[in-house]
Amino acid sequence: MTMTLTLSKPKPRFSSPALERGLLLLPLPVLLLIFYVLPFIGVVGWSFSLPTPGLEQYERIATDPAIHDMLWRTLRLCLTVSVLALVIGYLLAYCWVFSPPFWQRVVEICIFIPFWISVLVRAFGWLIALRSNGVLNNGLMGMGLIDQPLQLSRNEIGVVIGMLHVMIPYAVFPLLSSMRQLDQRILMASRGLGAGPLRTFWQVLLPQTLPGMLGAFIMVFVFCLGFFITPVLLGGGQTVMIAEYVFLQMFQTSNWGLGAALSVVLLLLVSALIWVLLKMTRVNRLVG
Repeated sequence: MTMTLTLSKPKPRFSSPALERGLLLLPLPVLLLIFYVLPFIGVVGWSFSLPTPGLEQYERIATDPAIHDMLWRTLRLCLTVSVLALVIGYLLAYCWVFSPPFWQRVVEICIFIPFWISVLVRAFGWLIALRSNGVLNNGLMGMGLIDQPLQLSRNEIGVVIGMLHVMIPYAVFPLLSSMRQLDQRILMASRGLGAGPLRTFWQVLLPQTLPGMLGAFIMVFVFCLGFFITPVLLGGGQTVMIAEYVFLQMFQTSNWGLGAALSVVLLLLVSALIWVLLKMTRVNRLVG
């Protein structure tokens, strides 16, 4: 007697790997649509409809000298902080990559400990340190370097110091990634061919890290455009930037149309900068 075994065919599957991946990723675009796209559409609608329908708010942005002063102040402070953060971040990233292990740990501590502290706590710390009877002024007067306290808070100097302290780590990380991807044998070859340290830096290291420099600059600049807590506390109402100005228009003067229009302009500017970043650099070189 012989027995025959029949193998049943597997049931056809109605799903494909692409469909399964799409279903797994579906919550992300849904959340983006609910929490970002729809509110932004509402803000755009306010900018064209409040208090009356039309382009009144955008015309005011184009013609109001007070708004122009605020915008130029915002751009000036953002550029200043971005350049300073780029220079200091480049030095820290260079020390982090090319220093002995002990100094690498020191640089890590100097970067990560402030990075883990709340922005609000850091702003209050700088407010205490920079005030007329603060630690810095008392120290300078105690050493005889100044006769009277310097005005370091409630002005642009204090805002720049506070923003710079927050932004330096964001400049270091893209630069660090760019330097770590550099083949150090190129630097050794340059030195072996007779180039000195300075020439090796200017002609070999600096050009190789330009994508990281551009990415760090744009990243810091974009973050600075949206700063709110630090300018409010350290500026003391004397250094109003665009984020604070939008807040004042919406929640103190109830001019929701102008605040919405400025928000749209800010978002368009940030989107343009991000587009430049994506076009001129490779994201994988910035994030490692």
